[in-house]
Amino acid sequence: MKHTEAWKRSAPNEIKIGLISVSDRASQGVYQDEGIPALQTWLMKALTNPCVFHERLIADEAEIITETIVELVDDLGCDLVLTTGGTGPSRRDVTPEATLEAGTRRMPGFGEQMRQISLHFVPTAILSRQTAVLREIEGHAALIINLPGQPKAIAETLEGLKNADGKPIVPGIFAAVPYCIDLIGGPYMETDESVIKVFRPKSAIKK
Repeated sequence: MKHTEAWKRSAPNEIKIGLISVSDRASQGVYQDEGIPALQTWLMKALTNPCVFHERLIADEAEIITETIVELVDDLGCDLVLTTGGTGPSRRDVTPEATLEAGTRRMPGFGEQMRQISLHFVPTAILSRQTAVLREIEGHAALIINLPGQPKAIAETLEGLKNADGKPIVPGIFAAVPYCIDLIGGPYMETDESVIKVFRPKSAIKK
């Protein structure tokens, strides 16, 4: 697959991130979307790499969700795509199915850990169907993760739970994201350790 101009990076460690908020009412202008601002705020706080964000606010329509993920990865070269919303059991919640349709391989551990984190707050966390996939095309691959819809839950899921002294109790899912991006050939992601400490095997750490 030929790389487009949009795939170019301003620096070798620049991260291209797609942010998708899935909401019928927000996409219609009934109320203001809170998902994308919450995602971007947390990522800008956590990441020390230069970042380019591509934002999409779309309706709960499976075909549109799948097409948007494909566009962000294939056309714009995103390394990471985060979705928010549309992961519950209601009939309009189709984000997981649309995400699986866009993916080439499943990454079920992300959904398992997200539910473990949320169960510390609400028993209805077991109703969440959040998942994650890889999308692999010629010359490029990306990680796509479904996140909760509420800003507070987004931060908790990404960052994990800490005690009063700031020590992690339950790891956030983002601790595993940079090494996953390493393994699929993406840029070397680094974080502010006061927000989230990345885990990599010693052999994978760049000095």
